[in-house]
Amino acid sequence: MSPTFVGPPASDLNIVESYSRVVLKKKTFNEISQIVYQSCGIRLVPGKEELVRSRLMKRLRALGLPNFDAYMQHVHDKKNRQELKVMIESLTTNKTSFFREYPHFEYVCANILPALIDRGTGIRIWSAGCSSGEEPYSIAILLNEAWPNLNRSELRILATDISTQILEKARKGEYEKEFLQGVSEKLQEKYFSPVPSAPVPTYRVKDSIKKMVRFANLNLMAPWPMKGCFDLIFCRNVMIYFDHPTQKELVRRFYEILTPGGYLMVGHSESLIASDCDFKYVQPATYLRE
Repeated sequence: MSPTFVGPPASDLNIVESYSRVVLKKKTFNEISQIVYQSCGIRLVPGKEELVRSRLMKRLRALGLPNFDAYMQHVHDKKNRQELKVMIESLTTNKTSFFREYPHFEYVCANILPALIDRGTGIRIWSAGCSSGEEPYSIAILLNEAWPNLNRSELRILATDISTQILEKARKGEYEKEFLQGVSEKLQEKYFSPVPSAPVPTYRVKDSIKKMVRFANLNLMAPWPMKGCFDLIFCRNVMIYFDHPTQKELVRRFYEILTPGGYLMVGHSESLIASDCDFKYVQPATYLRE
């Protein structure tokens, strides 16, 4: 006798079907876009409706809400203050990789770090919008490779992101094998350890590198609690989500918190307009505060 296939209960199928019919109205999309913009400066432009719908549908299911009108009532309810943060995290893109846009790292190693080390007054680096940690860990590995005898007490790598969820992953420092494509086998052996209990090949950043990075939750649009100035700021592929006035204001704030002679690195798909800032163009996506 052939086995009988037992599918999901009819009630579960009805729930799935009912959610598939949920529509994100233009008015609701505009409301969500405005809330996100006011909260963190990210502009959800027309054309992003399906992205917003697909990501927030997970919240509707998790909360057992029938539609987006009910969800927005939930967000606005003062008893659910945390949901606004969850919504923003759900809509934040966290795509990154180790040694992404490698020419930046080559330039830093050849032209920026030697002078900072010779200066002998310590090095402060900020990875703004660090996502799941690949960028700040890449910076730490680069420093350790180029200057293994560098005094760690004089080095500060701050890594910040608006998403508390993605920061948990960053602090954990565990990555599946496929996400280590930008790291040579030699560096993988030196700076990563296999995670024995993982269901797929997974590697953990070694403590010697983890200790070089401090992670913190930060909304770039909010006041910055950091004291003192940075020598190098990485803010790559973050400003593409902001409109021009927000970008201009953020660049101004970066300028003010950099030391004279400090550098700002942006994504290669981004650029600073000379008339909008006092930075000096050095090479693609690299700018100097003179």
